[in-house]
Amino acid sequence: MEDTICPRCKTTKFQNPSLKMMVNVCGHALCESCVDLLFLKGSGSCPDCRIALRRNNFRVQLFEDATVEKEVDIRKRVLRDFSKKEEDFSSLRDYNDYLEEVETIIYNLTNNIDVINTNKKIEDYKKSNREQIMKSKNKMSREEYELEELLEIEKQSELSRRNEIKLEEMKTKKKKLREKEALIDELMFSNANAQNIVETFTQQVKEFKEVETKPASKVTQFSTGIQFGRQNQSSFLPVSIEEGPLFVYKPQGMVTDGPYPPVEEELSTLGYNVHIRTETEQERAGGFVSSIACMRALQDALAGLYHVKKAIA
Repeated sequence: MEDTICPRCKTTKFQNPSLKMMVNVCGHALCESCVDLLFLKGSGSCPDCRIALRRNNFRVQLFEDATVEKEVDIRKRVLRDFSKKEEDFSSLRDYNDYLEEVETIIYNLTNNIDVINTNKKIEDYKKSNREQIMKSKNKMSREEYELEELLEIEKQSELSRRNEIKLEEMKTKKKKLREKEALIDELMFSNANAQNIVETFTQQVKEFKEVETKPASKVTQFSTGIQFGRQNQSSFLPVSIEEGPLFVYKPQGMVTDGPYPPVEEELSTLGYNVHIRTETEQERAGGFVSSIACMRALQDALAGLYHVKKAIA
């Protein structure tokens, strides 16, 4: 996010390295200073889309693309209510239809498609599934509390690890400084040859680095007295390696019992992709290409046309 720029005050990340971009439910980003100025009374309107917003709903932008930030916020809000699991449905097909409906709601709200009817659908779902939503929220609150505890423990361990690394770096810097000072004193007050002194110092530093970079053996001792871990590698016997034949790639063959579909290069010349819409930039970034969908449809349509049912003797 080095090229991040606030659309209101035009402050960039280059001008202010500590620049914090914040977003609200509309998905448009503002820097923290502009948010404090525009929303002093707690509420105001977005400078881009003029939607009424509240100051306490602003949060630090995590993703570079504001659209992704908006989708993540909408997804969290929708999934708080649409929280049914597979065991709540009688069949897998019903569960898949439910998931598809949830994704359609999120997509419509993210891209401002039929927002009024989509919000009405959400409200109707809340009214008809109020008890199930309350049970899910109580269960999620317990799980979130446990997750927060785990995250706090992990955060403390990460902080202690960073402090240990900083302390080790400070010790290393001080040691290097003492070594340089000792070398300078030796060169200033010793009567020996300066080149020999420098070579001796370089050799000592090299030997110290070799010893320092040598991996230490990790040994774990249990209450029974048995030790496990990586010990001296020289105590193990060498493992003989038997060379086998080289791997030869063989393409997978597939019997379709039908005519072969056209290759991908012929889809446009033969007119197969005329009635297929072109993928968007977001779909292409996710790995979806319209030509692949067209090829799959052709393979499904042509497969089994030559199949002949064998008579049972």
